Amino acid sequence: MDMEKLTKPPTPPDAVAGTADVASAIDSLSDVDLVRLKALARLWSRGLPGGLGWSDILDEAVARVLDGSRPWPPEVPILAFLSGVMRSICNDHWRRARHEQRLLVSRDDANQRSWPSEDADEAPDPERILAAAQMLANVYRLFEGDPLALKIIAGMAEGLPAREICKVHGMSQLDYDTTRRRMRRTLLRHQGNWRK
Repeated sequence: MDMEKLTKPPTPPDAVAGTADVASAIDSLSDVDLVRLKALARLWSRGLPGGLGWSDILDEAVARVLDGSRPWPPEVPILAFLSGVMRSICNDHWRRARHEQRLLVSRDDANQRSWPSEDADEAPDPERILAAAQMLANVYRLFEGDPLALKIIAGMAEGLPAREICKVHGMSQLDYDTTRRRMRRTLLRHQGNWRK
C-alpha cells in the first residue's frame, strides 16, 4: 500500500488547481495526448457556425483553463477536463447561433416564427458525441505505438483521401495499404471489448 496516499489528506471536492499547476499539467501532455486533444477538438467543433475551427476551440479551452475562468479540479485528468471545456464552448456557440437565427427569422417574417423542433435536430446529441469521443480515444490508445497508423488516423480525421494522406505524410501506397489492413485486423480483434 502507498504510504503517501495514507498520510496525505484527501483533496476536497471543491479544490481547484492553481495556474502554475494547470500550465504544468498541460506542458506534461505526451505527443499521443496532444494528438488525442486535437482529434477531440476536431470532433467537438465539426460544423461550427461562424467559421470557427478546431484550433480556435482548443485555444479558447486552454485559455479559459489557464486564466481560471474554467477551474480545473486536480482529481480530473487534464485531457478529459479540456475535452469537456471544448464541448461546453462548442455548445455555447451552437446555442448562440440558434438564438441569433431565430431572432433574424422572427424579425424578417412573422410567418416563419415556428420551426418544427429544429433545435433538437441541429444540436449534436451529447450521448453520441461522448460515445464517439471515447471510441476515438480507444482507437488512439490502441495504435499509440504505430506511427503510420496514427498518421492515417489523423489524415482520416481531417477528411483526407488516401492519396492525400500518403502525400502529406510521405507514405507509399504499399505502406498505406499494409497499415490499413493491419489496422482493420486490430480493430476487429478489439471491437467487442469497447462495447462492454
